[in-house]
Amino acid sequence: MDRVYRVKQDREIFHAVERDGELRRASGDLFAGLSIGAPVRGGLNAVTVLPPVTPSKIVCVGLNYKDHAAEQGKPLPAEPLIFIKPSTAVIGPGDPILLPPGVGRVDYEAELGVVIGRRAHRVKKAQAWDHIAGLICVNDVTARDLQKKEGSYTRCKGFDTFAPIGPCVATNLNGEPRAVEGWVNGQRRQSSTTAHLIFSIEYIVEFITFVMTLEPGDIIATGTPAGIGPLTPGDTVTVKVEGVGELTNPVQNES
Repeated sequence: MDRVYRVKQDREIFHAVERDGELRRASGDLFAGLSIGAPVRGGLNAVTVLPPVTPSKIVCVGLNYKDHAAEQGKPLPAEPLIFIKPSTAVIGPGDPILLPPGVGRVDYEAELGVVIGRRAHRVKKAQAWDHIAGLICVNDVTARDLQKKEGSYTRCKGFDTFAPIGPCVATNLNGEPRAVEGWVNGQRRQSSTTAHLIFSIEYIVEFITFVMTLEPGDIIATGTPAGIGPLTPGDTVTVKVEGVGELTNPVQNES
């Protein structure tokens, strides 16, 4: 398993691959293939980690954990509930989540994300992993009061900074169960495993690509477990996905 980062060092932006505990420069393309080069001077501590991909869209699956549906007081969906976050919502590790004025409660939602590696149109479940480049951490930040008010997901999920992703794309993995956790200020608030997904990764790839074509770099956010809660200025929120990494962002008021 490799972890692919996009980093900045001395004003230069490039991909780097963490393999066997060492960070090395990479040339080429994440989706067409990367060539591994020399070690990165200073390693991860000496670079700024950027969003590892630039998705044209993030397709999210709502209510995909039984416990989360229960805490929302909603019945289990008969088929995946999907919605889109715009590319303009994307931020990387360490970038601040900005709380818009006057929107009320804003929540964290820790999720496993699936990064598309090949153009995907009407892909069958059996071929889903042929179109997946790797896995990523996603925080599906949500303006909860707006969601309850409108019953629609576009506005409450689509604010700038409401889609932290990263810190890397973990490649050469599969759909085996992975722990998903959400932490706020060092306290664990969410803890589950993708074994509890209502709809599997393979199924949602088939379901979504029947509707829309997914391009390389697009992300599917697979849903959040129970334990969602509000964010306040000064908080630090972390999404942890087993075998993938940890994504941490500070929270502040939009100024």
